[in-house]
Amino acid sequence: MPVVDIPGSKSITARALFLAAAADGVTTLLRPLRSDDTEGFAEGLTALGHRVGRTADAWQVDGRPQGPPAREADVFCRDGATTARFLPALAAAGHGTYRFDASPQMRRRPLLPLTRALRDLGVDLRHEEAEGHHPLTVRAAGVEGGEVVLDAGRSSQYLTALLLLGPLTRKGLRIRVTDLVSVPYVEITIAMMRAFGVEVAREGDVFAVPPGGYRATTYAVEPDASTASYFFAAAAVTPGGEVTVPGLGAGALQGDLGFVDVLRRMGAEVSVRPDGTTVRGTGSLSGLTVNMRDISDTMPTLAAIAPFASGPVRIEDVANTRVKECDRLDACAENLRRLGADARTGPDWIEIHPGAPATEGAEIKSCGDHRIVMSFAVAGLRVPGISFDDPGCVRKTFPGFHEAFAAVRSGLPG
Repeated sequence: MPVVDIPGSKSITARALFLAAAADGVTTLLRPLRSDDTEGFAEGLTALGHRVGRTADAWQVDGRPQGPPAREADVFCRDGATTARFLPALAAAGHGTYRFDASPQMRRRPLLPLTRALRDLGVDLRHEEAEGHHPLTVRAAGVEGGEVVLDAGRSSQYLTALLLLGPLTRKGLRIRVTDLVSVPYVEITIAMMRAFGVEVAREGDVFAVPPGGYRATTYAVEPDASTASYFFAAAAVTPGGEVTVPGLGAGALQGDLGFVDVLRRMGAEVSVRPDGTTVRGTGSLSGLTVNMRDISDTMPTLAAIAPFASGPVRIEDVANTRVKECDRLDACAENLRRLGADARTGPDWIEIHPGAPATEGAEIKSCGDHRIVMSFAVAGLRVPGISFDDPGCVRKTFPGFHEAFAAVRSGLPG
């Protein structure tokens, strides 16, 4: 039975780096994810003047509640959405001029709802080229705080950036949200803020964040639930296959562990324990209609195994996946068709019909998206000869994915 050691959560590592940089004192992060995204976030903090000491299993960050130590910085956010959205909010709490730019892929991803909210709070933030996109410059003089309205209907990261900023403002923040996707990610943020000494109050659509800063701590990063989904799916599509992920079980912060509930509904055997989660393939997967609004990062994982179900699989309410690293709905549909499967999409849905794909040796178009590659690696368990035009893009979240997946594959039956 393969036991998979999944790297630390990308989402948790990024939030922990922000919280550590904003806390009063030195914070130690245990088992943080080391990937292109998180290394880029750590480098961004360094550019802003924070000391980030990195060893194999722990990172130490010198925090400063008054905002970044540097009075001037040029930060390159690479492909990282958390870096590109969280660090300008952190910089706003400081005093100085901070310029942010990102990769062409990240430059295309939207930022405007966060930009508008920061400006409404008095932050001098200017986009150099396209409004609502990188590059941008923040001329910071601290943030007074107060009330602000935010549309988080395309990304919960906009709300997370403001929540994280809240304790660094002089008066605290009251954030009224008009729309919100990926609620579990906001719950991760609130739970982590609590670990750093801040209690967020929620009253309906209003989130209230008190001033007063964060306290430094030692924080252990749990394994990445989105990454675990590929290994759980591998077990589910393999009759008699079984995969256990230790350290990710009952009480996990990440909502994406809810993906195993989808596999259970389809017919897989699932055991979620305090110390880990196990999925076992029964040899039968049924079709279903499922709303994945709250676990949309695992939509490609389900799409990639959907052709092997006995009935249609329809995934709904995932419009936000069209503005990720690529348009994931269209990317999944195109690649499923390359495998010979029947897939159709709408504005916020994808429907895949049963029938094991017949095409062998198909090349998967990655669209530069780590989740497309990792998802279709699972389809490769059932379709011989799959290859990828850009297998290396997995470095964004899991540089060792292909080796880890090959090891699990060798331990599965068949």
